[in-house]
Amino acid sequence: MTLETRIAQGRGDLPADLILRGGSVLCLVTGARITGDVAICGDTIVGIGAAYEGTRVIDVTGKILVPGFIDTHLHIESSLVTPFEFDRCVAPRGVTTAICDPHEIANVAGLEGIGYFLDASSRTVMDIRVNLSSCVPSTHMETAGAALSAADLAPLADHPRVIGLAEFMNYPGVIHRDPGCMEKLHLFAGRHIDGHAPLLRGRDLNAYCAAGIRTEHEATTAEEAREKLQKGLRILVREGSVSKDMLALAPLLTPVTAPYMCLCTDDRNPLDIAEHGHLDYMIRTLIARGCDPLAVYRAASLSAAEAFGLKDRGQIAPGKRADIVVLDDLATCRAEMVFCGGVLADDAAFGARDIIAPVARGSAKARKVSAQDFRYTRASDPTPVIGIWPGKILTEHQSETIVATDGDQRPDPARDLARIAVVERHGKNGNIANGFVRGFGVQAGAIASTVCHDHHNIAVVGMDYADMALAVNRLGAIEGGFVVVRDGEVLAELPLPVAGLMSLEPFEAVHQSLTALRKAAQSLGVTLEEPFLQLAFLALPVIPHLKITDHGMVDVDKFAVI
Repeated sequence: MTLETRIAQGRGDLPADLILRGGSVLCLVTGARITGDVAICGDTIVGIGAAYEGTRVIDVTGKILVPGFIDTHLHIESSLVTPFEFDRCVAPRGVTTAICDPHEIANVAGLEGIGYFLDASSRTVMDIRVNLSSCVPSTHMETAGAALSAADLAPLADHPRVIGLAEFMNYPGVIHRDPGCMEKLHLFAGRHIDGHAPLLRGRDLNAYCAAGIRTEHEATTAEEAREKLQKGLRILVREGSVSKDMLALAPLLTPVTAPYMCLCTDDRNPLDIAEHGHLDYMIRTLIARGCDPLAVYRAASLSAAEAFGLKDRGQIAPGKRADIVVLDDLATCRAEMVFCGGVLADDAAFGARDIIAPVARGSAKARKVSAQDFRYTRASDPTPVIGIWPGKILTEHQSETIVATDGDQRPDPARDLARIAVVERHGKNGNIANGFVRGFGVQAGAIASTVCHDHHNIAVVGMDYADMALAVNRLGAIEGGFVVVRDGEVLAELPLPVAGLMSLEPFEAVHQSLTALRKAAQSLGVTLEEPFLQLAFLALPVIPHLKITDHGMVDVDKFAVI
């Protein structure tokens, strides 16, 4: 539509393309409820608070209209489905914009993976924007499938789907001025740069912010988030399938702070989305916990748009993109209709998309392993143990005395000491690193995954070495995914053939497979609500305190393999 046509329809000189009639608009600036028609021309709102005529009229009598929700930080790959299935899964729940970092697929397939997301993002009903992956790999202490330098990212910096630079996880590299980190920061100087600085405080935080970094989604306490707000960072309140920080940060979300706070999911799978929801779940939960509804809806849309420079959305107002969620009630936040750029997010819209072929097939190239590969022969006293904190990706650095038998420190279910191993699967060096983890509750068998942040090698936890070997080898046969094994039998699995990260099945089928996997894991004694994503984060060496990669156990506080 031409500018002249939009103006004419806004003035009422021409019929609007679409009218939403009978509802009231929640103004996120004044808090007012504005009655009257919402007039839409193409993908743009051209009028509110008045009577209009239109080519198409939809009755929304008695409903409340709010701006579409913006997920400010996520990895679509962690939803375990392609961008097209993610679109179909969450857009009907009110998510009209998703700002993604494709560093999961980038760590497997490099620029080819990022290119796939950029191509897909222009074909979805919802608006997907991309922040270019800053840390591929996240550190020098892991083997990834690819490595991206500033020179690799530079040609994509001005792509129309790109906002800026994604989460800068190597915070030690920033504050100690690592040359590779500095190259990327210089390249994106003055543009948007996402942060990632768990537990960083004081002068180190000052240094990190001084690099031009603008957001932070790793704050896990209100005290930590308050200091980061005071130092100029926008806080992205996170509620994923593993990282659950929403309730801890809820007291900080008020009408005063809401302009500088946003919502994100980071990593949320179809199981949680089906059973609880996405940003809609966050909104109704925050309101139920006593947060001001206006503050919550601001964080979900207008504040997010402002934080990421998306000046064309976040408000139902003339000249803004027609991203609109139709609700029956603000507190329950159940979307009845969702419009993405003026398009109703329904089966017809999803069916009309131009679906492109996926990339990075056959990426699970780990060598065949045997039970003997999981012996822990580097005995030390005391032995480091990764301690899981359920609901967090932070871990505890524990120590235990574990007596070796025949030169092997074996798992001990009585003390909840399971073997954890990371197996390199990109076909580069065949590394296998072994260690101990506490917190799964596993009593027998093994679970394994190629979703293993951020290098996405194979992570496996178990009590039986032969079952661990079967699980790892099975992942190679199904092109990656999740597997549960006991007594030499595969109990449940979910193939993820796209980079070992995403299914080619509809999200409903993935939900069913995850339900079966959860039941199978529980049959091994696993007590964690989301064991597979929890396992994946145990291999991320930028989250304190103790992690494991294919290089070995990593003391994150010392930023060193131990």
